[in-house]
Amino acid sequence: MKLCVSSTGKDLDSKVAEHFGRAPYFLIIDTDTMDFSVVENTAQVTGRGAGISAAQMILDKSAAAVITGRIGPHAFSALEVAHVEIYEGASGNDTGRAVVGKFKRGEYRESVAPMGGPGRGRGFQG
Repeated sequence: MKLCVSSTGKDLDSKVAEHFGRAPYFLIIDTDTMDFSVVENTAQVTGRGAGISAAQMILDKSAAAVITGRIGPHAFSALEVAHVEIYEGASGNDTGRAVVGKFKRGEYRESVAPMGGPGRGRGFQG
């Protein structure tokens, strides 16, 4: 499975970025082989719409699921419509490698709505 993890860096030992739309990078990880590629989130510096632009980058990489700390309602909707599974609640203390392990052990529950609820999602867009 292709899993996208929001990341602060470019390798599997980088910490999770807690805000999807503002993550510096996305790690696209094959959960079977642990091969991965890095996507720089060029949308992170934009004003409004960062989450939707970031979601499009993930869709372009054919990720089947996303794990992040929090995700805004617009990015959530864009990924949900494309049938990408969304898992929120990853800690900024976790690394990409640790997240994959937790995912494989079933420690994340699929989100049914953005954690921030309606509006801007706890003050963050994206």
